[in-house]
Amino acid sequence: MPKINGNEIRPGYVLEHNGGLWGAVKVDHVKPGKGGAFAQVEMKNLRNGSKLNERFRSADKVERVRLEQKDQQFLYETDGMLVFMDTETYDQIELPADLLGDRRPFLQDGMTIVVEFYEREALNATVPQKVQCKIVETEPVVKGQTAANSFKPAILDNGVKVMVPPFVGQDEKIIVNTETFEYVERA
Repeated sequence: MPKINGNEIRPGYVLEHNGGLWGAVKVDHVKPGKGGAFAQVEMKNLRNGSKLNERFRSADKVERVRLEQKDQQFLYETDGMLVFMDTETYDQIELPADLLGDRRPFLQDGMTIVVEFYEREALNATVPQKVQCKIVETEPVVKGQTAANSFKPAILDNGVKVMVPPFVGQDEKIIVNTETFEYVERA
């Protein structure tokens, strides 16, 4: 595995540190008035979710791990486990439902997601950035109202609450950004 200097760490990198796999969540490069520069790195353990703050000087060597990304198709959920199928080999894997975190409601039957593997172990899963959802409850459309920076609350078919423009009505399909939980456009 490639070793990188401490000042080359960027958010999103996966590092092998203290015998574990850590994802760099936040990186601050600090240049104090006295002494050498360092990178203050907030890391999250990819196996158990614990967090760690660590300082890396530019002379420190860290192992960067590359995760293999594979497309997996969601099949069903059973006992808090999500079952996925590899779209090439048809192998099935089970992942805990809490791996997706607050993006879990956006997972739909047959949806293809990206699962990141380290050797044969699945560590992370991400749903697509934009997902189509149906509005089940919102205020009625008011004729003549423009979309001038005014939004109204709406509840989607998966139970998630988002803010939508006033011209969007009930039973309409919209595209939602799964990272920011915001309305993008009509479907």
